[in-house]
Amino acid sequence: MPPALNPAAQLLRFSLWVATILTAGCWLLLVVALAASWNIPGHSGWPEAVLVLAGTAATLLALGRHLPGQNVILAAGVIALSGGLVHTLGVLTAVPFGPFAYGENAGPRIFNVLAWPIPALWIIAVLSSRGVARLILRPWRKLQNYGFWLLGVTAGLTVVFDAALEPFATRVQSYWLWLPTRIPVSWHGTPLVNFLGWLLAVLLILAFATPMLINKSPRPRPSPPDYHPLGIWLGALALFALGSATHGLWSATVFCGLSGVAVGYFALRGARQ
Repeated sequence: MPPALNPAAQLLRFSLWVATILTAGCWLLLVVALAASWNIPGHSGWPEAVLVLAGTAATLLALGRHLPGQNVILAAGVIALSGGLVHTLGVLTAVPFGPFAYGENAGPRIFNVLAWPIPALWIIAVLSSRGVARLILRPWRKLQNYGFWLLGVTAGLTVVFDAALEPFATRVQSYWLWLPTRIPVSWHGTPLVNFLGWLLAVLLILAFATPMLINKSPRPRPSPPDYHPLGIWLGALALFALGSATHGLWSATVFCGLSGVAVGYFALRGARQ
């Protein structure tokens, strides 16, 4: 019989369940609305706002099962603040992502510059990608250079997440608009320099956040694989794929589908070893 949980652990588990169910409910509502071309009643954009907030809460609460609370809060603060500052710099100077402007659907602005969901989006993208990277690399977790591999795979998965997001955010939901550049090659209107900017930004953010994401307390046995980040990551790609498909963005739909299948396969295979 497993030992009884203390009150703090019980509250954490209950909160995680509530946040996960709320995330899944909003995700399902948006999927139905996209598939049926249905206008959701109420103020425009509320399901997306709840989805972002609930998804962020679920991501942090799931991480809190493995790390002290102060570590989770500090790591989330570093990621949100750094990602927000980089995006603010991008809006004002077009560096490092390229020139873009937020649309009305992005919601209110922080200091009249930064769309409010962006810091939360960075938390979801980076931490869910890191959780998926841990699953993929689980068979090699005892290697001496495991930390560098984790850093690189996390950054790569975050860029894939953004590549799946961009057509959905720009062509489907009009959260932001990319302005013309001198380079004619783009990904559904997104300049390729954007993905280089994301890669460099993620690597820089992880350099500061990673020490807070390492559990330094000794453990008698290896912790079981955590599939929660994989569910968040794949759920996001499924939503992006459906939105792209409803607007005839077939290359984006295929990219989301193939990326989800490949990442899901390697994550599940790594978790079982």
